[in-house]
Amino acid sequence: MHDIVIRGGTIVDGTGAPAFTGDVAIDGDKITAVGGKAGPAKRDVQAEGRLVAPGWVDIHTHYDGQATWDPVLAPSSWHGATTILFGNCGVGFAPVRTEHHQALIDLMEGVEDIPGIALAEGLKWDWESFPDYLDALERLPRAIDIGTQVAHHPLRVYVMGERAIQREMATGDDIEAMAKLAEEAVRAGAFGFTTSRTDQHKTPAGELVPGRYAEHEELIAIGDALGRVGRGTFGMLSDFEDEAAEFAWMERIAEKNRLPLWFLLTDRSYDPQRWRRLMDGVRSARARGLPMSAQVAGRPVGLILGLTTSLNPFALREAFADTAHLPAPEQLARLRDPEMRRKILNETASDRLMALLPPLSRQIATRWDRMYVLGDPPDYEPPAERSIAAMAEKTGQTPQEFCYDYLTGGDGGRMLYFPVTNYVHGDLDVVREMVTDPHTVLGLSDGGAHCGVICDASLNTFMLTHWVRDRARGDRLPLEFSIQRQTSETADFFGFHDRGRLKPGLKADVNVIDFDALRLHHPHMVYDLPAGGRRLVQRVDGYDMTMVSGVPIFERGVETGARPGKLVRAGR
Repeated sequence: MHDIVIRGGTIVDGTGAPAFTGDVAIDGDKITAVGGKAGPAKRDVQAEGRLVAPGWVDIHTHYDGQATWDPVLAPSSWHGATTILFGNCGVGFAPVRTEHHQALIDLMEGVEDIPGIALAEGLKWDWESFPDYLDALERLPRAIDIGTQVAHHPLRVYVMGERAIQREMATGDDIEAMAKLAEEAVRAGAFGFTTSRTDQHKTPAGELVPGRYAEHEELIAIGDALGRVGRGTFGMLSDFEDEAAEFAWMERIAEKNRLPLWFLLTDRSYDPQRWRRLMDGVRSARARGLPMSAQVAGRPVGLILGLTTSLNPFALREAFADTAHLPAPEQLARLRDPEMRRKILNETASDRLMALLPPLSRQIATRWDRMYVLGDPPDYEPPAERSIAAMAEKTGQTPQEFCYDYLTGGDGGRMLYFPVTNYVHGDLDVVREMVTDPHTVLGLSDGGAHCGVICDASLNTFMLTHWVRDRARGDRLPLEFSIQRQTSETADFFGFHDRGRLKPGLKADVNVIDFDALRLHHPHMVYDLPAGGRRLVQRVDGYDMTMVSGVPIFERGVETGARPGKLVRAGR
């Protein structure tokens, strides 16, 4: 008598092997049989006409703070993620001294657009060291499994204090202390180390992050610390101003320690060959036997713009900014006033407000040709004729007039889509090329982050709806490949070796999916973070059941209340 048998589904086991029909038997927290006809069970789950796949292993989220108070971690869990990894982009909350609590909140708010007021209210700060932080995460019951990495910026602030915040160079003693703490974190269960070397990442005051200009010797020493443990990945985000120099130190770390090294890869519209040059660097390193990869996204890194979000094309104009403090109904009424409309449209983006934005995001002030009505269901590959510029031309209005009237129409909840990267000439061909490259790993969902302007935690679902089922251009991706990319491949890359496949003996993390009914809803703003902090969320239809360790946590989109999730420690 099995505990659960999922009967008669189309099994896509996560390995890339062709789909087949059969049963999946589960006993306790393990899969015990896959395929064929299983024996009787305490509970049967009828899955005829359904996909049965492993739970998604989402390797790029930012639930570092939210995971200390929220057991569900939606919207990632709504979209079939059963394991998530945070500590990305060099930001996190451990190790930390009491006097630096606010500095780390400011870093997370500035880099990842997580409301500082919510972090200040929600974080209990019942830790100082990184092992203490893991213990705090382990104490909270949760629906899905979590893992984390040790982040460079808090590590640097812990060792150097104000000197790190002012981006001073580290001394030899500083570097030795950081390396020792990184080693301690990985031995305690961190899955690796991450850093950020980009002008895109700033504090709310517009200051660059502590590790932005860290010398290569500092990074190499931390890489060596991971090498001493013999596990963990080294990840980073860089502007690659000097591509040769960046690859030189990355290759040195990879060659010496033989541990996976990855960097985030997106295209740049102003340098369309940049990402291909960087991939050439990865291929060159791979040819020498170095374990280097690029982490890529399955759709554009795109901003969602509206009156309720953090940004919109008019938010950089002083007259509009003066209305930002008003309650939503009052702001909408004010913006609809003809005199206010005239005043805002007669202004241009303010230098003061522009300076607070990362360079790539400043395009929202002028690039009407890269701005689209999002739609419902949302269209993440809109054609050029759907741009604000093209639609305005048809109506005889200027783009800014058309856009202003659209956003202030309806109930004020309308939204625009602004693909910042990975979107060229009205298509996602660049994304397809990145995702299908054998030297990339799929990530960058950013679950839990960019709460006011991005909602990409639905990326796992998008891989099935857009790339496998719906893409109008026809060059879709195979179902088995798409599922493999977000299960066994992501699990193996970071060392989650007990999951990511439907195989006897492995952990029973399973999605049962009504493939034909899968549908992404229009994102919407909710105010459910501590202290009423806001975040964009995106609902989904089509997940019949999501299981973690053999326990259903969602059934037909409804949370069961079960809490089988755990903190996963690397190497344990």
